[in-house]
Amino acid sequence: MGKPKFLFLFISLCSILFSSDASPPRSLVTQLPGFDGTFPSKHYSGYINIDGNPAGKNLFYYFVVSERSPATDPVVLWLNGGPGCSSFDGFVYEHGPFSFEEGKPKGSLPKLHLNAYTWTKVSNIIYLDSPVGVGFSYSKDPTKYKTGDQQTSADTHTFLLQWFEQFPEFISNPFYISGESFAGIYVPTLASQVAKGIKNGEKPVINFKGYMVGNAVTDPKFDGDALVPFAHGMALISDDIYEEARAACKGNYYSNSEKGHCNSKLVRVREALVGINIYDILEPCYHSPDADILNSKSANSSLPLSFQQLGMTKKPLPVRKRMFGRAWPFEAPVRDGLVPLWPQLAAGSRIHVPCFDDNVASTWLNDKAVREAIHAEPESVTGRWDLCTSRIQYYHDAGSMIPYHRNLTMQGYRVLVFSGDHDMCVPFTGSQAWTRSLGYQIVAEWRPWISNSQVAGYVQGYDHNLTFLTVKGAGHTVPEYKPGEALDFYSRWLEEKPI
Repeated sequence: MGKPKFLFLFISLCSILFSSDASPPRSLVTQLPGFDGTFPSKHYSGYINIDGNPAGKNLFYYFVVSERSPATDPVVLWLNGGPGCSSFDGFVYEHGPFSFEEGKPKGSLPKLHLNAYTWTKVSNIIYLDSPVGVGFSYSKDPTKYKTGDQQTSADTHTFLLQWFEQFPEFISNPFYISGESFAGIYVPTLASQVAKGIKNGEKPVINFKGYMVGNAVTDPKFDGDALVPFAHGMALISDDIYEEARAACKGNYYSNSEKGHCNSKLVRVREALVGINIYDILEPCYHSPDADILNSKSANSSLPLSFQQLGMTKKPLPVRKRMFGRAWPFEAPVRDGLVPLWPQLAAGSRIHVPCFDDNVASTWLNDKAVREAIHAEPESVTGRWDLCTSRIQYYHDAGSMIPYHRNLTMQGYRVLVFSGDHDMCVPFTGSQAWTRSLGYQIVAEWRPWISNSQVAGYVQGYDHNLTFLTVKGAGHTVPEYKPGEALDFYSRWLEEKPI
């Protein structure tokens, strides 16, 4: 009688350990201020200390379990860019489980409604505030806020290993890394770390399958050479302006941008683009009431250097507007970091970039009750939550991402590169060019892809599991502008179905 009883207890213990309830009970989110309904799936959030020192690096995550099949659906890590922007950007404004309605009166707690286009309908998603110092992630040692590409990828890899130890029931699920904008740097560098860890036998063994990047910063030359042809193709600059710039710069706007004759022609390009919403050229660009945009020097210098904020949205509950004027510190050399078309900006200088009305996210995430509900430390510990922080010093030290993409695709990992085709911040022209530059054979010719019985964009497939896709009419943050189409291509790609 003793053995069967012991066996029953052993099986019961195993079922507890490897069921969805094996997740840390203290991290379970049971309610959220502003939401009156029932969660369609379980939510967890909290901190993982990645260096064994409570005063060291504490990375904050919010984990949403799939509404469909948590045990078999992929686990997807989502990263927003910046550098310095919280992944609650994606949670609140893009593909999270809720749509946020601005509170009335303005400044009061927003109301939350279920999002019909959330990516958690088909996947488990981890929203991570990274690197430390971003969002709710913090350290009591301010020297930890100085970081770069390599350190960030190493830290995030450590986070993942510890996260899967805390959530062992998900270790066998297919795992993907995803992100947009400056996460075009975060994602492939992290993917490389994960792939290396698997080769080296690090435990737990992550079931890594691939990654996806949207309107992604990738390579200074390809990104830097993309804007002028994009602006001309979109009828934002005249034939004369375009031809003069192309001739003066010899078509190499990045490498020749500091040369006097080329620079003088790029000034004409900049002047023609003043006032355009760089994140979606079809959307209005809102300005502060006292802004004289056409005569503002800061407006000219602000055009394509910010990758972290969003624009208008086609969602049922639009919550953001865009205006000019906020100063944004970027600590890396500008020419080595983002789009280098504007050579008058010195390395480490404070530059003026388009900013946003992020009142909905800020009001909600800085509410004391919300912080308590999601297990975030109080403001006295983390500081005020900002969508994009100026607290970190970030250095772009990994160079071009093209070697990373080539190495990972040659190892067989699946890669989706997608672009909103009306983004002028990281134009699709650059992404299309660098994917083509890999020299892979085209296995699926350029063709339209369909969503809701309409052409939603175009797709081209290469060997080595590389896919390039555009989303018609979308801006810099595709799921915010085209949520239905985004859920469509996301679902099909994760399920390895034709898009």
